Amino acid sequence: NGEFVVKEVKKSIVKSHALPPFTTSTMQQDASNKLNMTSPMIMSVAQHLYEGIETPKGHLALVTYIRTDSVRVSQEAQDEARKFITEKFGKEYVPAKPNFYKSKNNSQDAHEAIRPIDITVTPESLKGVLDKNHYNLYKLIYDRFLASQMADAVYNQDKVTVENSGYAFKTSGKTVKFKGFTAV
Repeated sequence: NGEFVVKEVKKSIVKSHALPPFTTSTMQQDASNKLNMTSPMIMSVAQHLYEGIETPKGHLALVTYIRTDSVRVSQEAQDEARKFITEKFGKEYVPAKPNFYKSKNNSQDAHEAIRPIDITVTPESLKGVLDKNHYNLYKLIYDRFLASQMADAVYNQDKVTVENSGYAFKTSGKTVKFKGFTAV
């Protein structure tokens, strides 16, 4: 029955950084959650993408080695991704310095993260060539890698505190200022 009074409004700008490219375990978790696939199915499809599939242009391997716990990305792959992002999204979507991610201390770094072998082979270019599961997993791997090489997303954030009858109610919200990696 009391009167609501806005006690405080805080405005800020917050950034969100992209997740690293996939390791075997993060690929399995994400594919399980987003694609509703079982672990054996995920690994079987991933193996096919690694070994290659038949396309109108011949046999084509699509992803790097799928059994890795490293999030390292080769310099060549980073350079190609940065060039592709500039062409497709614009130079403001390319971070000033390439994004590097740290692997866990106990990880073996023999193989780099799971990523597309050729960033110019987009999931859209393989529609009709790949079946549903292969397409969806390739798109998941492709999008995660591409986003991992892009600039941060930037948001305007508001936090508001409203009081009534001795009780404080807090709420917050944010709006997109710059899409950054979320453009993927």
